[in-house]
Amino acid sequence: MPSPSVLPADVAPFAEASASASTSTPKRSPVRWVPTLYFAQGLPYFVVTALATLLLADLGMSNGQVTKWLSTLGVAWIVKPLWSPFLEALSSKRRLVVFFQLLGALAMLAIAVVLNFPFAVSATIALLGVLAIVSATHDIAADGLYIASLSNQKQAEFAGWQGAFYNIARGFAKGALPWISGILVARFGVAMGWSGVFVIAAASLAVLALYHVRALPDVVALDMEKHSFGQVARTLWRVIKDLFSKRGIWFAVLFVLLFRAGEGQLQAVAQLFLKRPVTDGGLGLSNQDIGTAYGIAGTLAFIVGSIAGGYFAAWLGLRKAMPVLVIAMNLPNLIFWWLSVAHPTSWGLIAAALSVETFGYGFGFVGVILFMMQYMAPGRYPTAHYALATGVMALGNSAAGYWSGEIETFLGYQHFFLWTVVSALPVFVMSFLIPKRTPGESA
Repeated sequence: MPSPSVLPADVAPFAEASASASTSTPKRSPVRWVPTLYFAQGLPYFVVTALATLLLADLGMSNGQVTKWLSTLGVAWIVKPLWSPFLEALSSKRRLVVFFQLLGALAMLAIAVVLNFPFAVSATIALLGVLAIVSATHDIAADGLYIASLSNQKQAEFAGWQGAFYNIARGFAKGALPWISGILVARFGVAMGWSGVFVIAAASLAVLALYHVRALPDVVALDMEKHSFGQVARTLWRVIKDLFSKRGIWFAVLFVLLFRAGEGQLQAVAQLFLKRPVTDGGLGLSNQDIGTAYGIAGTLAFIVGSIAGGYFAAWLGLRKAMPVLVIAMNLPNLIFWWLSVAHPTSWGLIAAALSVETFGYGFGFVGVILFMMQYMAPGRYPTAHYALATGVMALGNSAAGYWSGEIETFLGYQHFFLWTVVSALPVFVMSFLIPKRTPGESA
């Protein structure tokens, strides 16, 4: 889940401003807005990173083209920490959130329109790029509103709501929408069918935006000179400089970059493998089959795996748990190798296999989150450094996925899935070398 990316009270000189130079609207119960806010955060993200895979495949793109374009779109989440502090210089956080939700809805509606024109492919990619930037920026605004509106105790209390509804959005974008696309494409054709899907997605986000006009609390900066763009830029430079002065930072950066080397390649190709016909080495599943398997069983398995991974890391300690977490995240890639060899026809068996893979993904992903929190974030600017660390992680994921389609085309599905396991070996070795020193130390 995209993590807080703003520079809150832990980043001088904004601490005083956040305490004394803002005002909030009358208190609203977080139950009224936290679930819908994080559903709205997850929806456009998974539309770009997951639903678009099936869309581009239906538009006739090869595996290599799909993975390159979607990895390129991921740049928005790589660089978002660099512009996130400048949103602190803007006034109403609620207006910012609603604006980007409406903008995201318009981008998805525009995709629905251009799909029916001769230039559908190029226009769709361009608009997906707009949606990616809007989604990444909305992450910043939404997390900033959450942090500024709730006390530390309330933030902790509603963290579970965050994750739950973000993953419900995951299930909607990877499950319900592909399922609907299967019905509409079969009846109306690719262009009109997918147009209908994006109209539904756009309407969902627009309804949430209109609800949030009244439901969201607000935090309005009153003393804007304390948040001038020049001062923000200088603070950002200090934040970056401080991060790279920490002892062991280059080990940490390399570890985060490589953590998703195997899983990132798998995720980029997995849905394409499930969708491609058996004659091309795939499983030949329909969009409906993929949506049901990933959207329901896969989402539940991911949530259970994430919870189990968190408890496991807490019980054993991160350093001791890390090798197991890396194995858990990458060894289930062999599930896809087995699917590519056996080509089972039972949907139930395929869904069960995918659930094992997504459980392992959720279980192991906890490792990189905790590593960033404990080895990159601590220090003078913990939240800002964590935001920068998530950008490093996104870079590693996009770099892994960019060439994955080409690698699969060269190796074939069976050898490609074995390659994803081999790609995880460097970070597995590094997981035994995590230092014992106190995290966050500066050189």
